[in-house]
Amino acid sequence: MAEQSKDNSTDVSSTSVSKVIRADAEQLYDAFLTPAALVDWLPPGEMTAAIHVFDARVGGGYRMSLYHPPSETSPDKPRGKTSEHEDVVTIRFAVLSRPRCIVEKVIFHSDDPALGGEMTLTINFEKAPGGTLVTLLFENMPPGLRPEDNEAGSKLSLEQLAHWIEG
Repeated sequence: MAEQSKDNSTDVSSTSVSKVIRADAEQLYDAFLTPAALVDWLPPGEMTAAIHVFDARVGGGYRMSLYHPPSETSPDKPRGKTSEHEDVVTIRFAVLSRPRCIVEKVIFHSDDPALGGEMTLTINFEKAPGGTLVTLLFENMPPGLRPEDNEAGSKLSLEQLAHWIEG
């Protein structure tokens, strides 16, 4: 469920989504730290992805392009944050606590100042009946990122992760 939390000085949003996936925390943790896996399950819907660099250590991270399908964009209605069809993000790993938690710092590459700043994504893995509860908590979302869009995309990515890992 998208929640908007705001203080009086800044417009700060957060969203949180969770899903129980039939896998152990180690497998799920690895799915977030394996480039080929991320490219397979992370892009929501018909989007595709490419990872340009990857360094799986605290202080390291990765740069990824997410590509919107042409059917979702047009010159008068671009969808991408970086270009008409593309979102480029740089991720820095702030915490890697195998197999319970990953904290990522996310920067969107965009000329739009409403997409500026550094967003925090905390990924938690907790044992649950039937598998592992995976929770994605996005904090300090830029004002140009609509919470309802972020929530919908995150839910779809978790569904795809479940399908990918459960077979």
